[in-house]
Amino acid sequence: MHTLVTVEALLLVAASPGLAGLFLLGADPANLPLAAVCLLPLGPATAAAVYALHHRDRDLVDLRPARAYWRGWRLNALPSLRLWAPLLAWLTVIAFTLTHFSATGLPGWWAVLLAAIGGGSLLWGAHALVLTALFAFRARDTARLAGYFLFRHARATLGAASLLVLAAAGTAVLTEALPALLAAPFLLSLLHSSRPVIADTQKDFTE
Repeated sequence: MHTLVTVEALLLVAASPGLAGLFLLGADPANLPLAAVCLLPLGPATAAAVYALHHRDRDLVDLRPARAYWRGWRLNALPSLRLWAPLLAWLTVIAFTLTHFSATGLPGWWAVLLAAIGGGSLLWGAHALVLTALFAFRARDTARLAGYFLFRHARATLGAASLLVLAAAGTAVLTEALPALLAAPFLLSLLHSSRPVIADTQKDFTE
């Protein structure tokens, strides 16, 4: 519990510049590009949280998760941004298209296809997040591995999908701040469902 609370607090601190700007933005779809910019700090902050939560198991009496968090942030800030920034840009294009879909003149099934592509991109991003946080691969190799594991370990992908659905439902029913406030438990669950991905990566793709 101490680790979860500490990691949650540090994640919010690391992402606070962008989150503050995000909550000041209106709900106008025209603000989507600005929202993407505000979300940029969330990538390194989340990768550092995954790193800290993963390393908590190595010493159960270590009550200094802050040290692991900031070490994970230093190690993963740039690698995570190399994947997080393009993913944000891609999702922004999809979201902007969907919010202005009536102006595109496309048939309705295109909206369903775009939504499915967006969902698949988020699931790819979940695998990429874990791989970036825990392994020192090049960005393009991490991207390929995340795509490979998207289908190779369907149960891990379904686990990530269930977390996305839960976060979306909580946001819709309760508050938009819910995913941020429960980020640490969500990421711990993501790590748990990603154990086959982590094990295979260690076995097959590291020395």
